[in-house]
Amino acid sequence: MPRVIYDYPERPSKSMKKYYRVSVVALFVMLPGLSLAEHASAQLAYNAPTIAPLEPLETHPSTSLTIVDQLRHNHYVKRAIDDQTSSQIFERYLELLDGGRSYFLAADVQGFERYRYTLDDALKKGDLGPAFEIFNLYQSRVAQRLQFLIRRVDDGLEDIDFKKDEYLELDRDLAPWPATMAEMDAYWELRLKATTLSMKLNDKTLEEIGEVLAKRYRNRLHRTTQTNSEDAFQLYVNAFASTYDPHTQYFSPRTSENFNINMSLSLEGIGAVLRTEDEYTTVVRLVPAGPADKSGLINPEDRIIGVAQGSAGKMVDVVGWRLDDVVELIRGPAGSRVQLEIIPDTDEQSKVIQITRNTVKLEEQSAQKRILKNSLDAHVRKIGVIDVPTFYVDFKGQQRGDPNYKSTTRDVHRLIGELKQDGIDGLIVDLRNNGGGSLAEANSLTGLFIKLGPTVQVKSANNRVSPFYDNDNEVAWAGPLLVLVNRLSASASEIFAGAIQDYQRGLIVGSQTFGKGTVQTLIPLNRGQLKLTQAKFYRISGQSTQHQGVIPDITLPGIYDAESIGESTLDGALPWDVIAPARYRRSDQPIRPLLEPLTERHTARVNVDPEFAYLRALSEHNKALRNRTLISLNEEKRRTEKETEELWRLGLENDLRKAQGLALLERLDDLDEETSTIARASGGPPPLASADSEAQDVEEPDPDALLREGGNILLDFISLTTQVTAQTALPTPEGREVVQ
Repeated sequence: MPRVIYDYPERPSKSMKKYYRVSVVALFVMLPGLSLAEHASAQLAYNAPTIAPLEPLETHPSTSLTIVDQLRHNHYVKRAIDDQTSSQIFERYLELLDGGRSYFLAADVQGFERYRYTLDDALKKGDLGPAFEIFNLYQSRVAQRLQFLIRRVDDGLEDIDFKKDEYLELDRDLAPWPATMAEMDAYWELRLKATTLSMKLNDKTLEEIGEVLAKRYRNRLHRTTQTNSEDAFQLYVNAFASTYDPHTQYFSPRTSENFNINMSLSLEGIGAVLRTEDEYTTVVRLVPAGPADKSGLINPEDRIIGVAQGSAGKMVDVVGWRLDDVVELIRGPAGSRVQLEIIPDTDEQSKVIQITRNTVKLEEQSAQKRILKNSLDAHVRKIGVIDVPTFYVDFKGQQRGDPNYKSTTRDVHRLIGELKQDGIDGLIVDLRNNGGGSLAEANSLTGLFIKLGPTVQVKSANNRVSPFYDNDNEVAWAGPLLVLVNRLSASASEIFAGAIQDYQRGLIVGSQTFGKGTVQTLIPLNRGQLKLTQAKFYRISGQSTQHQGVIPDITLPGIYDAESIGESTLDGALPWDVIAPARYRRSDQPIRPLLEPLTERHTARVNVDPEFAYLRALSEHNKALRNRTLISLNEEKRRTEKETEELWRLGLENDLRKAQGLALLERLDDLDEETSTIARASGGPPPLASADSEAQDVEEPDPDALLREGGNILLDFISLTTQVTAQTALPTPEGREVVQ
């Protein structure tokens, strides 16, 4: 059965462009719009690797037909797959492949125009020929560009003129496609110059820069040759799916596996985080208490050069492999064994080790707790903080009745119990940067803070509205509550925050949330799975969060620019609307009458708070930088800009340090990253101790400025609530059902 989930609001065009631009394959194909002589000349000049063109896998046509059928009949938006849709697919596909207009020539795109109004017909027949033809030429163009850069770096960088007044365009989404190879070369020459200059400004010599870039571009070219048919198919199908809405996506088998791991926070393997470095698979770190960690046989920076299954399996050399291929070999069912041939970081002599796989819990991504201490009315108050990075649930563990299966609600319920034993006076649920997850978990987590009632309304394509309810009449925390959000709080985070706000159960503090108000279902396919938008969700007040998000009761400075991040910035996002409110009962503790005095106290405090002055200045400065469209490639100008920027940063840091009574810095290089306000306040919540940690007496890091102020607001709320209760200055509600 498909599972209703609430996904992470990544913008497919950005994330997938990034992925496919570094996962490309090169091959020799006829270049549309060029003569045979021109084609041969271009091939000879750029020495692009000749690799057989990619073709669809045998199962791809039937998979694409199933996806077409699912979108036509089961998507929330009912639309025809016609010439208009075909044109949109055409545009999206080119955007995903070459959104910066840096690889295709104008003649290439003109040659593709014959497919603009026929892709719909091809999809209905399961014909993927046009998609793979375009993709194959793209790989050829990428390989040509990398060959150009390698040859250019090998020739030496000494002839680059850093005195010329040249500029590089930062956003080329609307730039014309290059008309000739010479024009393309000129653009890439500017890109190479920009990269070289940036490294030169960081005190690298041209010789050092050449060594780094030659290695970088050769590694990229090697990864280019590893792109496979599944990559091409996933990209093209998602160009089609995105014409319905930005959150409908096809997941290949491997993407599906990783998605399920992220949702369950568990996997069966050895518990090692890996990366590709040169041609080697290198260990980044070990998951604490995982099989690899417990074995003591492998360490960070060790290189894996071979993998064998079981105690007697044949060792497979994995040097030069794609990272996901190596990962697939290493993962396996709990209790099975895997042999790894490794080159230790401390030795060049390889050795073979054996590790027994097991279930690995990704605890660092689960809910965690801490306690803030502050004084109020001459009494030290404890504020519990629970950081919820995602709404996760182990579906498989839940279905098989595992009593220890992971879920957000189960973990938060346990953490609340531990914090209550510590005698907290109030609770903060930190949802900053939480992109969402399971809809069911958003519902059940809300139920930890209300007795009974609806938590969210889900409207299907046939206009049927189905409320989700909390029915258990139990409350894990009935005390003062504050929910901290920011622009990257999305989807399930918005369900939870919206319900808490509508019930007036707690304060919502932070910045406007992402604005994703759609619900997706995972549909298994014969290959991979489809994440399909089948419904929209609405708050119990009837308001949609689509585009609008959740507006905080008290606003804190936003680090993220709402004009460049959020649902409203995504192409094809569904519109905002409202439906009838549900019937629900507000909390007996009024919040809205207290918002004015709470805001006054908050404003008075942050107006003289040096960390908030720092954040406001940094936010405005970053916004100005984001609005730049050109970057100078003149070394003297760039050095002047860099010096000006560093002086501004140094002054900003020293203003803060002076206010905090810290020693002033003479230069930015003296700034310890751990003491930087950018690290502590701008980057979200600090690392939190795991709830399972036994080191309870370890000193916690200072809270970031936004979390600290959230604690102050909650203390103000406790104080004002106490006064209201004592003086009966505000009327208490009659517990009636309300609509708004």
